Amino acid sequence: MSDAPLTPEYEHGGTVPIHSEVEARRRRARTSSPVLSVVVIGRNEGERLVRCLESVRAMADPGGPVELIYVDSASTDGSPERATALGAQVLTVRPERPSAATGRNAGWRVAQAPFVLFLDGDTILHPRFVADSLPEFQNPKVGVVWGHRREISTDASLYNRVLDLDWIYPPGITEFCGGDALMRREALVEVDGFDASLIAGEEPELCQRLRARGYQILHVDRPMTGHDLAMTRWQQYWRRAVRAGHAYAEVAARFRGTATPLWEADARRNLIRGGVLLLTLVLGVGGALLGSAIIPLLVVGLWLALAVRTALKVGWKSRDPLTRFLYGLHSHVQQIPILVGQLGYYRDRWRGRRRGLIEYK
Repeated sequence: MSDAPLTPEYEHGGTVPIHSEVEARRRRARTSSPVLSVVVIGRNEGERLVRCLESVRAMADPGGPVELIYVDSASTDGSPERATALGAQVLTVRPERPSAATGRNAGWRVAQAPFVLFLDGDTILHPRFVADSLPEFQNPKVGVVWGHRREISTDASLYNRVLDLDWIYPPGITEFCGGDALMRREALVEVDGFDASLIAGEEPELCQRLRARGYQILHVDRPMTGHDLAMTRWQQYWRRAVRAGHAYAEVAARFRGTATPLWEADARRNLIRGGVLLLTLVLGVGGALLGSAIIPLLVVGLWLALAVRTALKVGWKSRDPLTRFLYGLHSHVQQIPILVGQLGYYRDRWRGRRRGLIEYK
């Protein structure tokens, strides 16, 4: 996979120009059925939403009219008005238990096109992704097509720089996709869309049900979206990993004992790794408080060795050794908040409670 910087289409800081070809496509959309429905979800994304919607308007012609739908989760920053001004059909959802799945379901269920592109409001669509990816659906087994999502501003923070590598997967048939994906609408109908009871992990859960119906999830080797993680604080990093742990536990429990288990091994592995790594930190701090220099040094040495080992394994993700080392460190540090998220899920289930949305922005 290429480690080249994001393309200029992602790097601009202003708005995407709207060309006459795009305006002509809009006029055709009023008189004929759309070939593509774009569902964008968001909440208080502000100018990021404007940038996202304008990137949709500026994409290469997919072969016919495009329907643009924005689903808002009770924003207070004027996002619905911004979306209306840019020609989007606006829906507002106010569920008691908010989730991304609720917004996506609201969008695709009113969509008219045979293919639905899902985007988060903090992303920028690559102009060629849809036009180049729709032909993949000539294979009737393909239910989902997704490409490369990369961070827009990797130099904005250490978190952005490191977590950018989290988005990199090898192309081919995969188990699941992320939130940005192009889907066959009839496949969504078959499985009744996303599970709105999940506060995280809704895309892998959906993909597992699609795969059980014989559909393939295809990851293509082409740019899809630029993403604005906007992460600058440790608290954001921690909450994002806690949310991942909750998703691991809940989705694994959902498919446990079925013919198509998902994340069961990952969840079990995290319980072990997260527990051991947490124990090493406790030992290191305890040793330091007792005046020992050997124990803290051994703990630091262990963590550095683990980070270096992972950095060597992910050489294909980046050519920069420092970025790979930091990513290796992240891959182990995150095991602790992921463990916290898993344990939180099991605690809530034991108490008969369901946790609300875990936001990190």
